Amino acid sequence: MIKGKLEKIIQESLENLKSHSDHFSGAVFEIEGFSGIDHGDYAVTIRNIIEGGLKRGHDFETTKFTQDDGEVILEEIKKHPDFDKIFDRAEFKFPVFFNFFTNKKVLLDELKQVFKKKQNYGFSSGWKDKKVIVEFTDPNPFKEFHIGHLYSNIVGEAISRFSGAVGARVKRINYQGDVGLHVAKAVWGIEQKIVSEKINFAKLESKPLKERIVFLGQAYVLGANAFEEDNTAKEEIVELNKKIFKLDKTIKNVYQKGRRWSLLYFEKIYKRLGTKFDSYYFESEVAPTGEKLVKDGLKRGIFKESEGAIIFPGENYGLHNRVFINSQGLPTYEAKELGLALAKNKDFKYDLSIIITGNEIVEYFKVLIAALEAVLPDLGVKTLHIPHGMVRFSSGKMASRKGNIITAEQLLDNIKDLAIGIVDSSKNLSRKEKNTVVEMVTIGAVKYSWLKNRIGQDIIFDPEQSLNIKGNSGPYLQYTCVRCDSVIRKAKIQKLGSEIITGNVGFGEEEMEIIRTIIRFPEIVVEAAKKFSPNLICNFAFNLAQKYNAFYDRYPIAIAKEKDVRQARLVLTAATAQVLKNALFLLGINVPKRM
Repeated sequence: MIKGKLEKIIQESLENLKSHSDHFSGAVFEIEGFSGIDHGDYAVTIRNIIEGGLKRGHDFETTKFTQDDGEVILEEIKKHPDFDKIFDRAEFKFPVFFNFFTNKKVLLDELKQVFKKKQNYGFSSGWKDKKVIVEFTDPNPFKEFHIGHLYSNIVGEAISRFSGAVGARVKRINYQGDVGLHVAKAVWGIEQKIVSEKINFAKLESKPLKERIVFLGQAYVLGANAFEEDNTAKEEIVELNKKIFKLDKTIKNVYQKGRRWSLLYFEKIYKRLGTKFDSYYFESEVAPTGEKLVKDGLKRGIFKESEGAIIFPGENYGLHNRVFINSQGLPTYEAKELGLALAKNKDFKYDLSIIITGNEIVEYFKVLIAALEAVLPDLGVKTLHIPHGMVRFSSGKMASRKGNIITAEQLLDNIKDLAIGIVDSSKNLSRKEKNTVVEMVTIGAVKYSWLKNRIGQDIIFDPEQSLNIKGNSGPYLQYTCVRCDSVIRKAKIQKLGSEIITGNVGFGEEEMEIIRTIIRFPEIVVEAAKKFSPNLICNFAFNLAQKYNAFYDRYPIAIAKEKDVRQARLVLTAATAQVLKNALFLLGINVPKRM
């Protein structure tokens, strides 16, 4: 990557200057990518020059950067032995800006890599020694797979792919709450519906899975409302919760069937979204370990007893207190999370454990990680919580307790109904092809619409805009890929790749501007992985698609008169398609062959 080579040149040049004068000892730099040919391929800012040649600790607020300082740094950079191999020139713009202009041959050599590496272009090995475990989605059996689970899945899959793209060994895991009050509420609701509606529970097994899931959802709502409104029902649900932990034979059949139906249903959604988990963990499995860790921690003074429960004194850490074993002697979510961390590390000794959830439980995770660092320090420091925002509609955030939830599947099906209008106009697709394309467009629309926002921000989701074929949308990028492929296919070029890219090929300034954008892709992938920011990939892809489509609208591609120009534009088209497909892959979005 050119950026990496530039970083090396600047770093070594500054180190050389620092070795001769304290004046440059505090200098730091930051590299930005291509922003227009007048400002070079890379714009660099250098700050923190020490005034008067004297060090002032870490206080650089009163430092000055003079024209002479800039000229001295620039000359040192130009003397670096690798400078002329990569750059035609560099310039200093007072007060702190340095612009670097890459040699055309270097740019074209990098473009060749697109054709050599193809679907692997943009991938690197910087994290090759790192093992990363990504926990995401985490739906609970007996409850609906709601939009929050969908968002977690979309973010988690993207981050998993980024991490793998920079060389990490990645494990996707899913942690599901198959015990706890929510399960007890659902089981209670099932028992009530069996009696009140005279339902033969055994016969439900023959019903379509979707009907069984609706039944479970209704049962959960019934139990959740009763728990809040009826003290007798609440007492019964609390007792049921104890029985479920012990897998009491009186509820075993109902519990196990409901659990299995939920997990089968979840798998259908994962397949639709393109996610394949490496491991599944359940609260029932990790609860005993978590309970033991808490009780051992109580002896060590990490936890303390309070009103018959065992709590983690978060207030001692500037946080809030949380219960880890309740007054009934049962481990809470928090205790189970400790057991989960140990189980994950036992199965896959990770360097980094990423947990992706909605941002409504940020404070919960602050306490949890503080407790984990106290109980299992080595694992605590390797744990990172990434919270995403909420998806909001005109009616506000939906809550499953009140039964007015819009499920993930319903949302996807609603978008699919709208997407049919985009594809139906195509006369070149069979009915089967149309169904496949509609599904790809649906998933692409939702994923891109949510990932283009910075993680942590709430999203106001507009279904129609998510499908806007001319706007900043997944279908727009998919269509650009299809357009590029169509151009290449119609040109009937037998040989189109790195071997025809030479210094004399007909790339003009506008073509070179697109090339400058294309070859930044590997740098963007690294940055997105480091910052856990899918929106950076989205921004890159949209920018590239806009530039190519604007070029396509202005100039002939396959019918350009001059052979060199025609060939160059076809190379540019093929490279654009490949890089856009690679970017969309990292976002978990497939590209149709035709639209």
